[in-house]
Amino acid sequence: MAPQRPLPPVEEVRPGLWSVPVPLPGLPRYVVVYVLETPRGPYVIDSGWDNDDSYAGLARGLAQLGTSIAEIRGVVVTHAHFDHYGLAGRIRAESGAWVSLHPLDAEVLTLWETDAAQRHVDILAAAGAPDAVVEAAAQLARPGRRVELPRPDLLLEDGERPPVPGWNLRAVWTPGHSPGHLCFWDEDRELLFSGDHVLPRFPVGMHDAGYHGDPLTDFLGALDRLEELDPDEVLPAHEHRFTDLAPRLAALREHHEGKLAQAMGAVRDGASTAWEVASRTTRRPLESVSGFPLQSLLVDTTACLNALRTRGELRGEPPRRGRPARWFPTA
Repeated sequence: MAPQRPLPPVEEVRPGLWSVPVPLPGLPRYVVVYVLETPRGPYVIDSGWDNDDSYAGLARGLAQLGTSIAEIRGVVVTHAHFDHYGLAGRIRAESGAWVSLHPLDAEVLTLWETDAAQRHVDILAAAGAPDAVVEAAAQLARPGRRVELPRPDLLLEDGERPPVPGWNLRAVWTPGHSPGHLCFWDEDRELLFSGDHVLPRFPVGMHDAGYHGDPLTDFLGALDRLEELDPDEVLPAHEHRFTDLAPRLAALREHHEGKLAQAMGAVRDGASTAWEVASRTTRRPLESVSGFPLQSLLVDTTACLNALRTRGELRGEPPRRGRPARWFPTA
């Protein structure tokens, strides 16, 4: 087994602003927690996974700044995924800090509390996966299993400002990767904390909205909103910081428009389920993909189909018991 690469170092981004890479249990290898210094103590943007390795990594990073988890006064969360929201409850229990989240992602926490394996089965079935694939996944499901997740103290809507002394943060609602994903814009410092919405290299996946939602259209619309900003630097939650926002937004649009064109071409060629479309637009056989990567692939394919329906290029038939959702050209 090859040795793991070390995480990036703790860095001072601006006076009073630090980036602290916090290890994750899988890929990506780390999430960047941004530490904002204030006269009342540190505030953080995002938190890390709820496990001991993430907790220890965050504690080590804060110790390098001369502070600790017990001193944190607030946790500003970009979205409810476990690598961003996971440690928030543990931080609050140790420090008394408040935790903020967009209302739509607060609602998503109820979904995360249900059995993830059963959700995987439902996604496979709605996408039209072969019976053998669905049945194999069903063997791992434990219906009724639940976990308890902490709830936020503050709900931040688009345009609202988290109460961080000395910082002029404004929430910018950027749905797509999650229903309530928030970026944070500091106009005074010309900094954009972009969470997962805009990363410098890789496009992120869409959230599972089933047959009726349209996260990809939401995501593309949110790119247009970010284009109104002119940051001096973009601070994402993964990969690395970067300075040229406009070209990155254009590249993300081009990527997703290409995926939409591929999906439309597959349907015109006779594919009618998300599984069939993904089979024709993915390089490797779907049978060689499993678990969360397969789920993400099918969720993203369904997002493309929903967006094409919104554009009037497809019509759809919703999934019914024992029958997957199907998609057909409108002309």
